[in-house]
Amino acid sequence: MTLIIGLTGGIASGKSTVSSMFQDFNIPVIDADQLARDVVMPGEEAYEKIVTHFGEGILNSDQTIDRKTLGHIVFANKEKREVLNQIVHPAIRKRMLDQRDAYVRKQFKCIVLDIPLLFESRLSHYVHKTLVVYVNENIQLKRLMSRDGFSEKEAKQRIHAQLPLKEKVRQADAVIDNNGTVQQSFDQLKKLLDQWLFSKKNRLKNTNDL
Repeated sequence: MTLIIGLTGGIASGKSTVSSMFQDFNIPVIDADQLARDVVMPGEEAYEKIVTHFGEGILNSDQTIDRKTLGHIVFANKEKREVLNQIVHPAIRKRMLDQRDAYVRKQFKCIVLDIPLLFESRLSHYVHKTLVVYVNENIQLKRLMSRDGFSEKEAKQRIHAQLPLKEKVRQADAVIDNNGTVQQSFDQLKKLLDQWLFSKKNRLKNTNDL
């Protein structure tokens, strides 16, 4: 039976770093962020809907969507952010489930769905186990400002647009504490996978029920 893990965290929590660690265990990762980029490429249905709603001012010279410009619009306005989510999320989910089911048919022992808004979008039923990457809020803020060049106000807008990390921790089956070193996070992940994949106590439901 394939174990399906839902990986999530907060922006600048280090989720991508932890996500890349699964390669060391030959576990495929389906990246919702990458799918989000794929479904808004020119010619895609979601792309046409976004341009129709938000206007051609959000486009680059090559007609691709300028994600930064669109981000400034939606993170400053909850209603507009919800409109964007209603356009993009269904397209992402379809591709994600298609890929998930393809890996299940190939009988992989484990699959990871890397979903930033796993809890916000109520997608926990897509997976068997949920795993949150956690950092303290002050570290999260500093990392985001440094990584993306945001002002403190811009960074807080993006952080507050998501469910607080502490609430995600409360809902999760397990947590990777990413306040320490990369090696410490890796060691936590290895221990967890040993427990989830090889413990006789784990009884996974059929993936047809997900």
